[in-house]
Amino acid sequence: MATIRHHARIDRAPDDVWRVVADAGAISEWFPAIEQSSSDGGVRDCTLVNGAKLREEIVTSDDDLRRFQYRIVDGDMPLEFHLGTVDVIADGDGSLVVYSTDLLPDDAKQQMDGVIAEGLSSLKRHLEASR
Repeated sequence: MATIRHHARIDRAPDDVWRVVADAGAISEWFPAIEQSSSDGGVRDCTLVNGAKLREEIVTSDDDLRRFQYRIVDGDMPLEFHLGTVDVIADGDGSLVVYSTDLLPDDAKQQMDGVIAEGLSSLKRHLEASR
């Protein structure tokens, strides 16, 4: 199993960052690879910019830990397994966001690494621009 991990310091309070991360249906507002998204209960549906569709199960949305986890359960990507985790951690007067992904097959790591890195960079820009 391959693991990807990226982190970014965001100049916003952890609760502000968490509100954006935890809004499962609004990920398309800040994640550039996702053109459209919606959430209903514990399921999120995403349409990617290339037209591919994904269905994700929300595994964890923990307000106390500020941890969000999702698992891709169906869609147009050749993945056997995908678990994404976003942790929002207090860091002085800002936040440290750690975005990690475990996935199979291992050779999907290279493609997904750039997508995750760009998603995290975009989250930072989105939040810091809305100050």
